[in-house]
Amino acid sequence: MICKNCGFDNKKGAKFCTKCGSSLDYEEVVVTQSKGDNSKYLIIALIAIIVILAGVIGYFALSGGDSAQDSDASQSVASQSDESVSGSDDSDSDAKTKSVSSSKSSTSKASESKSWESIGSYSGSGSGSQTIEVPEGKIMVKLSAYPIKNYATNHLYVSGSNGESGGVDWGSKSAVETRSDSFTYTSSSSEVFTIDYYETVSWEVEFYRYQ
Repeated sequence: MICKNCGFDNKKGAKFCTKCGSSLDYEEVVVTQSKGDNSKYLIIALIAIIVILAGVIGYFALSGGDSAQDSDASQSVASQSDESVSGSDDSDSDAKTKSVSSSKSSTSKASESKSWESIGSYSGSGSGSQTIEVPEGKIMVKLSAYPIKNYATNHLYVSGSNGESGGVDWGSKSAVETRSDSFTYTSSSSEVFTIDYYETVSWEVEFYRYQ
């Protein structure tokens, strides 16, 4: 028991200080010491709680960082995958477009490369006939004539060895005017055509081949 008056350490349970005789307040001293011990325990508990909280926060911080890295990595892989698929689709689309464009271009060129081209033109007047040879292929024949007035038998006829023919003529009551005709045929060999004309002011026969 410590004396408040002189500070002497007396024996436990003493009522008065053996040095100065002052009364010793046992209960107050005990309470004070008890409060001091409780403060020590409280400080220790607070330190322990702080250490535990720091550990928990550190753990979640590290765990969150790893999750963020995993998420970034996943997003990066997904982005690369999308870009790869997009690039593949664009490549396929470009290839299809080029293929269609090439096909259209080839068709257009094939169509443009063929046309009706003249392979012979014959003309004259009066009456008569002549024979000509026409090569094989897809052939178109155009003819026209203008008659002499006041004749009923004016005509221009074109006939081939393959049976193809065309022509114009006038009757006694027909108007005196130019008349025209045309026909088309296809042959794998050359054909001989005869041009027969009678009482004409002028006539003309043209042969075309599709090539």
